[in-house]
Amino acid sequence: MDAILLAGGKGTRMQPLTFSTPKPLLPVRGRPILEWSLLSLPKTVDHVIVVVNYLREQVADYMAQQRIIRDYTLVEQQPNPLGTGHAVQCCQPVLHSHEFLVINGDDLYDAASLQQLAEQPLAILAAMRDEAFRFGVLQKTDDNKLKRIREKPSPELYVSPALVNSGAYKMDQRIFDLQIKLSMRDEYEITDYVQFLADSDAGVTIVQGAFWFPVGRPEDLAQAQTLNLDALILGMS
Repeated sequence: MDAILLAGGKGTRMQPLTFSTPKPLLPVRGRPILEWSLLSLPKTVDHVIVVVNYLREQVADYMAQQRIIRDYTLVEQQPNPLGTGHAVQCCQPVLHSHEFLVINGDDLYDAASLQQLAEQPLAILAAMRDEAFRFGVLQKTDDNKLKRIREKPSPELYVSPALVNSGAYKMDQRIFDLQIKLSMRDEYEITDYVQFLADSDAGVTIVQGAFWFPVGRPEDLAQAQTLNLDALILGMS
């Protein structure tokens, strides 16, 4: 099965740390964030597609020297990066499998939760958060399927803590049957693909993950250095 790692963003909130280093290569506990992502992938993943753009040569150099996954493809968003949905679109020609994972290449996820995600036909990885207004809040059906994603809603629209989108998905190539439109941010949003699948007969299962740590700001990176990631991500004692 393929896994798409989104690793092309500029990481503007992480500046000045990202002036000369792409965010997925910032070190956490002695490893680049991207390395933690590769280590957390399920064993069923045999081909990784890394979407690159900003400082892409550094990501390419890292992938060439790493020994975690040997079968990988680098895909650049062309001609310009137009959001996460566009990043997935660019991967269509090099996908090997009908079903595939998509994860943010600069967030930290535990391997067991990604394994559980991969076992579902279609799924979204969720987490409970107090500051849900920073994320997309998930509304679910009685049978634990995704009903709707509310992007960064006003605090009065949800009860804290709330179940939010952690940016990891199990999809299949049916999404390419949909011609998504540019959002208000002039980007193609991956959540439009997720909503399309949620509205299908199959539906999208909500998998509540055990560990998710988004590394968006310098203070997040500093906090990540204090975590026992060998235990939290890899389940090692």
